[in-house]
Amino acid sequence: MTTRAEPGDDQSDPGLSAIMSERRRLINLAYRLLGSLADAEDVVQETYARWYAMSAREQQAIESPGAWLVTVASRICLNLLGSARARRETYVGDWIPEPLPEPTEWITGRSGVGGTDPAERVTLDESVTMAFLVVLDSMTPAERVAFVLHDVFRYPFGEVAEIVGRTPAACRQLASSARRRIRTAQTPAGPSAGQAGIVRQFKTAWEAKDIDALISLLDPDATATADGGGLAVTHLYPIVGGEQIARAYAEIARVSGDRTTFLECTVNGLPGLVAQQDGAIATVFAFEIAGDRIGHIWAVRNPEKLRPWRIG
Repeated sequence: MTTRAEPGDDQSDPGLSAIMSERRRLINLAYRLLGSLADAEDVVQETYARWYAMSAREQQAIESPGAWLVTVASRICLNLLGSARARRETYVGDWIPEPLPEPTEWITGRSGVGGTDPAERVTLDESVTMAFLVVLDSMTPAERVAFVLHDVFRYPFGEVAEIVGRTPAACRQLASSARRRIRTAQTPAGPSAGQAGIVRQFKTAWEAKDIDALISLLDPDATATADGGGLAVTHLYPIVGGEQIARAYAEIARVSGDRTTFLECTVNGLPGLVAQQDGAIATVFAFEIAGDRIGHIWAVRNPEKLRPWRIG
C-alpha cells in the first residue's frame, strides 16, 4: 500500500519521519472511523507502540512507514468497531459520536472553546459533521472502513482490500452500500452563515422560553437525541416532533434557570451551542438544518465526551 506524501518526509529516519508526517493523518482517520477523539488517540498510541516494538532492522525493511502505520491503525479501528457494537448494548441511553470543537468561536472569533492538541489537528469538513458521523455509525465495521478509506481519504480499492481483508470488488460493494446510506440519510444543508442565524434564533428563543418561536424553528418531524451515558441526567429516548421538542427544551430552560449560559460555537465544523452551568461546560449541541428548519438536535452530556471542550 502506498502512502500520500506530506511535507517533512525524511526516509533517513523512518521512525521519526512516521511520527512527524503521519500522526495528523492517523488522528483524522481514526476519529472518522470511531467517532471518538479519545479512542482515536488511543489507536494512534497503539499504532506507534507497535512500530517501536520492532527492531531498527525491521523498521528499515518497511518500504513505506506511512502506509504501514495507516494499515495498522485501520485494522485496530476495524477490531474496535466490531467490539463497540457489543459495548453499545449496555450503554445507558443513545450513543452519540464525541463532539469536536474548533479553536475559535464562530460568532465572536474569540479564542476559547477546545481546539487543544490533538483536536485542532482534525481537519474539519463534511465527513466530520455530526449528521455524517451518525450515519457512519449505522454502518457495518467493514462498510465504514471501506467507505472512509476510499471516499474520504481516496485510497484505491486495491489498497483498502489489504486492510479490510476482502477482495477489491467486495470493498467496492461495501463502499457503494455505505454511499447509499449517506445519500438516503443526508438532507440538503444551506450556507453556514444561514445555519448560524437559525442556531442563534433558536438560542434566543430557548433563553426566552418562547415555545412558539422554538416551534417555528423546528421541523414538525424533528428529532432531539441526548447522550448522558448514565453519567449525566438527560432524556433517555429521542424526543420526536417539533412541538414536543420545543416544550421539553422550554422546561429544561425553566429548570436550569440563571445557572445556564449558552455559547455559540463550532461543533464538528458547523454552528452549534455549548451550555455552561456554573462556569463548567455541561452540554454540547450539534444541529442538522435543512432549509430554514432544524431537523435534528444532538445533545452530548456525557462528561467523558466533553474532555476537549475547555474555556480558555
